[in-house]
Amino acid sequence: MGGAEILNATPDALNALRGREMAMIFQSPRTALNPIRRVGHQIEDVLREHANIPARELRREAIAALARVRIPDPERRAKAYPFELSGGMCQRVMIAMALACSPAVLIADEPTTGLDVTTQAVIMDLIRDMSRSGDMSTLLITHDLGLAGEYCDRIAVMHAGHVVEAGPTEAILTRSAHPYTRQLLAATPTPETRMDDLIAIPGSLPDLRRPLPVCRFSARCERRQPICDEPPLAWAQCGPDHVVRCRFPL
Repeated sequence: MGGAEILNATPDALNALRGREMAMIFQSPRTALNPIRRVGHQIEDVLREHANIPARELRREAIAALARVRIPDPERRAKAYPFELSGGMCQRVMIAMALACSPAVLIADEPTTGLDVTTQAVIMDLIRDMSRSGDMSTLLITHDLGLAGEYCDRIAVMHAGHVVEAGPTEAILTRSAHPYTRQLLAATPTPETRMDDLIAIPGSLPDLRRPLPVCRFSARCERRQPICDEPPLAWAQCGPDHVVRCRFPL
């Protein structure tokens, strides 16, 4: 955070960042929440660990955190166990926990998985509103390009653990340069497309347990040339703040 090296940071250094400087919303709230503790107590645990708040104020702050994510009757909901709440309500509790200490960065890992379409929109609107009101950066991890296109300012496309293209959302969706991004868009349904119009991406991911090729997409790429297997594979500029890692960008 702020230019600090965190890959090799000590557990104490990481603990000082978690919750206070960066927080995370996990993919499955029912799995992430403790099933035998009331949700209010779980938010208090976060505040007790990462915020300088007197013990007598913890319950009040936990209820306030639930109120900020628009949970009705937060005093009553704070006493509930996760199994007593709906999936969407559990996700709101997770958001309340993540934002309890006003972090600078929020990591949202597939935050709408398993939710119905209406609840998905409510959760994503809530994350966006909380990000703007708290001046907080949000990193959304998703397989849904439509979702990313609606809510994100920038998109980074990954394949087999490598970022292959990154840039402003509009550029990625309308002027994509990497073959994988193009194929990913062609395989993404839209309101205007029929299922017959979708084109599956051929091949499969490389085995990440084995030595990997320079370009991890080369075995699936129709533009592959012998030079694609020669290092290094550098970034190429293809527009303002738009870069691609490919020998033969489109």
